[in-house]
Amino acid sequence: MAVATTLRITEIFHSLQGEARTVGLPTVFVRLTGCPLRCVYCDTAYAFSGGELTTLDDILERVAGFSCTRVCVTGGEPLAQPECLSLLTALCDRGYDVSLETSGAMPIAGADTRVSRVLDLKTPDSGECHRNDWSNIEQLTPHDQIKFVVCSRTDYEWARFKLDEFKLPTRVSDVLFSPSYGVVEPAELAQWLLDDRLAARLQLQLHKLLWNDAPGH
Repeated sequence: MAVATTLRITEIFHSLQGEARTVGLPTVFVRLTGCPLRCVYCDTAYAFSGGELTTLDDILERVAGFSCTRVCVTGGEPLAQPECLSLLTALCDRGYDVSLETSGAMPIAGADTRVSRVLDLKTPDSGECHRNDWSNIEQLTPHDQIKFVVCSRTDYEWARFKLDEFKLPTRVSDVLFSPSYGVVEPAELAQWLLDDRLAARLQLQLHKLLWNDAPGH
């Protein structure tokens, strides 16, 4: 008898996308449990452990129940669970517009390229910059996105250098600069981007503005 594919899931919910290219659009979120990183600004520590072991078929059924065309697989760090790759492909095969939010510390090479992979390159002040897997850069496609969470002017300068070093605007559809919530003022980061004429998009976290980052939104 075949063994069912299972993943450990923290939550599955329907909300507005708070970040990245499809910000503001209704989306089903599948939040996988577990993460090997401990970024100083993490807002999903509740997903580090626990969760519910769920079959792939059950996940797909729950997603279908929301009657929504967009799905975001997130965490934690979803790629820390190997079967995440099976989930991504299964969602794409069913015609969903799928995005993956990943830390940049795990290889993305095995992730279905129909997925828009939102790669979060960790800045120095995140505390996890040393975990960046730089081999991921060569795997990026114009369907993917890059995110930098900026905690300071030092972080901004580091990100600006990486943007130029790897010619990121030519590799992906969007380069996103996000101010660390409550640490860097959005208007300040906006002015830095304008002053330097960066080919990047300012990103604010819509879910925090609307729902104060409550789980399930």
